[in-house]
Amino acid sequence: MVTWARTHPRVVDGAVAAAVFVINVPVQAAYVPGHLPRYPVALLVSAGLCLPYVYRRDRPVASFAATALVSLAQWGLGVIPAWANVMLFAGLYTVAASHDRRVSVAAAAVVELGAVLAALRWGGHPLEMAFQVFTATIFIVSVWMWGHTIGTRRAYVAGLRERAEQLERDRDNQARIAAAAERARIAREMHDIVSHSLSLIVVQANGAAHCMHSRPESAQRALTAISDIGQNALAEMRHMLEVLRDGTPDRDPYAPQPGLAQLQRLVEDVRRSGLPVKLTVHGEPRDLPSGIDLAAYRTVQEALTNTRKHAGSAVNTAQVWLRYGDDALELRITDDGRGVTAPSEQSSAGGHGLVGIRERVAAYGGSVRCGPAAGGGFEVVVTLPAQAGTPYVHAGSGRVARSSADVTNPPTT
Repeated sequence: MVTWARTHPRVVDGAVAAAVFVINVPVQAAYVPGHLPRYPVALLVSAGLCLPYVYRRDRPVASFAATALVSLAQWGLGVIPAWANVMLFAGLYTVAASHDRRVSVAAAAVVELGAVLAALRWGGHPLEMAFQVFTATIFIVSVWMWGHTIGTRRAYVAGLRERAEQLERDRDNQARIAAAAERARIAREMHDIVSHSLSLIVVQANGAAHCMHSRPESAQRALTAISDIGQNALAEMRHMLEVLRDGTPDRDPYAPQPGLAQLQRLVEDVRRSGLPVKLTVHGEPRDLPSGIDLAAYRTVQEALTNTRKHAGSAVNTAQVWLRYGDDALELRITDDGRGVTAPSEQSSAGGHGLVGIRERVAAYGGSVRCGPAAGGGFEVVVTLPAQAGTPYVHAGSGRVARSSADVTNPPTT
């Protein structure tokens, strides 16, 4: 019943207005004894007082104004107030509950003026008139305060509901943004794994096909390298899919991702593809935040892959220079290839190459510079924030190699 009343407010208000009018009919007859010709006028006044109540929710001020005008006509016609005049107070309540204080106080002042006029016309003795005005004033103030309190409470509840809906919308937006960021991250990871591995596999496969008959031992080494590279890529892909898959994987899905501890193995894979690479390490390797460690590894991987794909046979050597600073990690990947014809920002897999490097580095507040090197070739220079920590030791692959064959003196900048 309550739910139905809330969904059909005009029907409810119409029923209330009709009930008041019906109750007022015999009461109004008692107020006009000996004046039956005026009874129809009194009924018309009663109807005029009750009818605007039906529209009080849609147009509170207009409904109250119409009721006030009928009351003024009642005063002018000399029709004695009866039960129907309670509708003026109902209109005051509605205005106080739905409008600001300025409008509601003005409505209360109109009702107060009507009470004074009614007391002057039908009050009789001055003391009786004063009592009537005093009583009416208390009632008017009570109705106004009741309506104002209800209106304030409704506004507070509406504000809470609006804030809750806004928070829900913000939560949904943040979830969509997080999902988009995660998709972008996965796309970068997939690109880095697939592009790098397939590039090396294609190079090794071409080399094996070229020397299969003339140098079968070289072809065998190339095929072995293809197998190793494929297995490494497959392991990384499985790791990524296990993180995304529901349920309990066979192994820990949150095992460490590739990092600088695997940099030596990455360089060796690239060497086996036919690209001479020199690795230079300056400073003491140490623990880094996992995100920065992965970003640094992927940066080197992507830069070497681009060198392999775009510079091709024009490259005689590539160099990877890594420096552990007190509060920063510096990377420089250079080659002596084509220089100005090196890969552009949009060249790799629809823009995931150097753009992916920029996005990774920017996510951690680092900086990237890509372009032709001063002495020819192409270079990628990256700086990542890295707080000082303990020396980095990886039980599985060891620390980054620093043998004389792999490590050269750091370049002067």
